[in-house]
Amino acid sequence: MSKTRFNAISAFASRPKLNVELPSEKISDFFASAVFGEKEMKEFLPSDAYKKLKASIKEGKKVDREIADQVASAMKAWAMKQGATHYTHWFQPLTGTTAEKHDSFFIPINGSGIEEFGADALVQQEPDASSFPSGGIRVTFEARGYSAWDITSPAFIMTVGSGKTLCIPTIFISYTGETLDFKAPLLKSIQALDNAATEVARYFDRDVKHVNTTLGWEQEYFLVDTAMYYARPDLVMTGRTLLGKRSPKGQQLEDHYFGAIPERVYAYMRDFENECLKLGIPIRTRHNEVAPSQYECAPMFEEANLAVDHNCLLMDVMDRVSSKHKLKVLFHEKPFAGINGSGKHNNWSLGTDTGVNLLSPGKTPRTNLQFLTFFINTIAAINKHEELLRSSVASHGNDHRLGANEAPPAILSVFTGSYLREVLDMIETRVDEDKFDEQDNITLRLDIHNRIPDIMLDNTDRNRTSPFAFTGNKFEFRAVGSSANCALPMTVLNAMVAEQLTQFKTEVDEYIKAGDYKDVAILKVLRKTIKESKRVIFEGDNYSEEWHKEAKKRGLSNNKNTPTALSVLVSEKSIKLFESLGIYSHREIEARYDIALETYSKAIQIESRVLGEMVVNQIIPACIEYQNKLINNLKGLKELGVNAKLYASQTSILTQICEGIEKLTALDKEMFDLRVKGNGISDTKKQALLYCDKVKPIMDEIREISDKLEGIVDDELWPLPKYREMLFAK
Repeated sequence: MSKTRFNAISAFASRPKLNVELPSEKISDFFASAVFGEKEMKEFLPSDAYKKLKASIKEGKKVDREIADQVASAMKAWAMKQGATHYTHWFQPLTGTTAEKHDSFFIPINGSGIEEFGADALVQQEPDASSFPSGGIRVTFEARGYSAWDITSPAFIMTVGSGKTLCIPTIFISYTGETLDFKAPLLKSIQALDNAATEVARYFDRDVKHVNTTLGWEQEYFLVDTAMYYARPDLVMTGRTLLGKRSPKGQQLEDHYFGAIPERVYAYMRDFENECLKLGIPIRTRHNEVAPSQYECAPMFEEANLAVDHNCLLMDVMDRVSSKHKLKVLFHEKPFAGINGSGKHNNWSLGTDTGVNLLSPGKTPRTNLQFLTFFINTIAAINKHEELLRSSVASHGNDHRLGANEAPPAILSVFTGSYLREVLDMIETRVDEDKFDEQDNITLRLDIHNRIPDIMLDNTDRNRTSPFAFTGNKFEFRAVGSSANCALPMTVLNAMVAEQLTQFKTEVDEYIKAGDYKDVAILKVLRKTIKESKRVIFEGDNYSEEWHKEAKKRGLSNNKNTPTALSVLVSEKSIKLFESLGIYSHREIEARYDIALETYSKAIQIESRVLGEMVVNQIIPACIEYQNKLINNLKGLKELGVNAKLYASQTSILTQICEGIEKLTALDKEMFDLRVKGNGISDTKKQALLYCDKVKPIMDEIREISDKLEGIVDDELWPLPKYREMLFAK
């Protein structure tokens, strides 16, 4: 057996099982113990400073310098009591990961020193960070980038080994003010949606002052043993297997799904959950997913900005804790071909500061009308910008899931369920605009209050093939990839709905100004909106060929790869949307488009080079060794038999794989020349399309050939851990 593979399997077999216990008997005893939350603010801040900080957080206002100084002092005192020696501005650059630069509280003075942390360090820092992607907004000689405190997301203590660091969630911007992260645009979109939704919500309740965007994510992931992980260069360098023959058993029996959690995995789950709970992440759900060695966790719903921070933090914690258990967590959307990939379902809803979920049906005609208003306008927003929503989940990793029966079809549609679809049809067909006369009778004639019960969760089954489904009191955006930052799809969704609600209110106010009762005006606009938007509603199988044909007739987009999908970002329609709401400037959109294209190209470039190395350094030598073994076993030309057939077959396949490697090498040079000579986004797009249309198909061919060889070569000689070993070793 190959030495590397043999050592990996031997290491796995000798793994000790870790026992993980709760820090105390009850989770409530240690939940958010590493967070500078309300209890900590009350304890460490003067009373008047605490009240002013809380008011600033609630109203979204800036904190003045005096209060910032007091908050910084309180944070330092609390953090040092926890054992922290350093602090950092924790931000989310456009790499898709989190970033931090640690500074010590300690400052030497006259041979001694003090611990210092003031308003300047809390509110704003200059981390430089010039090497992060900026899409041309920043160049290296203009190195300054600034991080600025987000007061709405609480500071926390990150423990790594025995070291502790105070982490302050921040936005990241350029010297000239352009956003260079995921958080700042998300905050702007939340504010835009708050403004638009509050105006509409006040049709139904004048006491509403704010509408909050809520998010509940579901994180899917794979686990593999670290020994097998490090024996696979493709997993280490790209996060997915570039080679690998499918195991005879995959997920056909569905026996892994919701099955008993293996003891070793269970210990890992308990360990990272404990760390998450200390950090205030309300993690609640864990279970086995469909594919072997695939799992899922999910928290309670939170305000969207905090939920995004917590998901980023969760992935950091999961990765760090996995090493303690000699496991490696994989967030790539498709680490193993032939079985389900991983997504990150984003459950999105809207709630008022008076405690009402605007997407939850009620018992009375008035609350039903409120629900229908936000429900229908969300559908209208998807209809208007379905291509843009698709682009928000476009990535190299997610392309591997598209159309693979894993809930991210390239065609965006909305599932409402047959029950609510009947309600929409009823409004569209039964409302007679010419006969609106008495406000109190409108909803009664529609029988809406009888058609929509208070609890909708079980009135219709869920459609697992739908990328955007209504699930009782929220919409579930199922197309988001497992490695993605939730902020981008949430930013896009918030912007779309904000624009639609603003348009809706304008039209309703025009009817009211013309003399209609408010409810009459609302129903008139809702009827019109349903007619304009119903093309995006689909209740059937999103993967069927019939739906693809029907969607084309309806005029829905079907952007099947990332370069095509991303082009929507810089369309006139998208730029107008973002600029009108103040979420992105034209320059910021162009920059993000360029970064996304470049990231896509770099990912495939790395994959193609890793694939070439693996084939040349591992696969071909193993095949030649096996050929020599076959030749040595031959006694004469007349006795060639099966060995001769194997030898001839393998020789032919080796020739094909060598030809494929030559093609990849030539294309890699072509891409390098294009990058060196390139000039601007047009060349970045051309490069991405070349990687998509030329490089990926050759990689697929090489994989197919290599996987055939895996089925021929002596198992003792194959160098890489196989699917059956990585996926079924518990």
